[in-house]
Amino acid sequence: MGWPPVSDKTDLPIRAAATVILWRRADAGGAQVLMGQRGAGAAFMPSKYVFPGGAVDPEDAATPLPLSQRCAARLTTLCSPDAPGPAAIAGAALRELREETGLRLDPGPERLRFFFRAITPPGRPRRFDARFFLADAAHLSNDPDDFSAAEDELGHLHWIGLSEVQTLDLPFITEVVLAEVAAHLAGAPDQGVPFFDNSGPVPTFRRLT
Repeated sequence: MGWPPVSDKTDLPIRAAATVILWRRADAGGAQVLMGQRGAGAAFMPSKYVFPGGAVDPEDAATPLPLSQRCAARLTTLCSPDAPGPAAIAGAALRELREETGLRLDPGPERLRFFFRAITPPGRPRRFDARFFLADAAHLSNDPDDFSAAEDELGHLHWIGLSEVQTLDLPFITEVVLAEVAAHLAGAPDQGVPFFDNSGPVPTFRRLT
C-alpha cells in the first residue's frame, strides 16, 4: 500500500483491509518473504509488488480467531464503533492468502501476529484501513512453493530474501513494513504496532500498545 497518485475524489470511504506478510527462513540462513505483482490495469497500485491482501468481507467473521489476546486487543485500538472486529479482520487475512496464493495456514491459535497498520491518505483512488499480519510459513498446511491454486489477482508470486527485496518495484509503505519485519526478525523489542494514521487532515504516526 502506499501511495498511488492523487485523485480528485476526496470523499471516498475508508474500507477495512487485511494483509499477510508470510515469511520463512532460507537455506542460507536469511529470511524470505512472499511477494506478488499487481496487474498493470489495477486501480490501486498498478504493477507494484505487494503482500497478499484485500478488503474485509462480512462473512470473514466466521473464521476461528487465529490471534493472541494481545493482538486481538490491539486490533480494536483507535477504531470506530462500527469497525469490523478482530475475527473478521484476521479471517480476511487468511481468505486473501488462500485466494491470492493458494496457501493455507493450518488451524490453530496465534497463527497471525498483528504487526502494522496504515490508512491510505485522502485523495487516492482507493482508501483502506489496512492491518498487516506477520505469519510464519512453518505453519502452512500445504507446500509453500506451490501456487497452483492461486487466483489471478497477483502475478509473479515468489519468495525473495529481505536483502534482495528492494530490487522490486515497491510502494513506499511496503518498504516501511519490510524494514519493521527485518528489525523484528533480528530481535528488536516489541514497542507496539506501528500505525500510520491518515484518517484526518494531518498525518499522524502512532504505536498501538
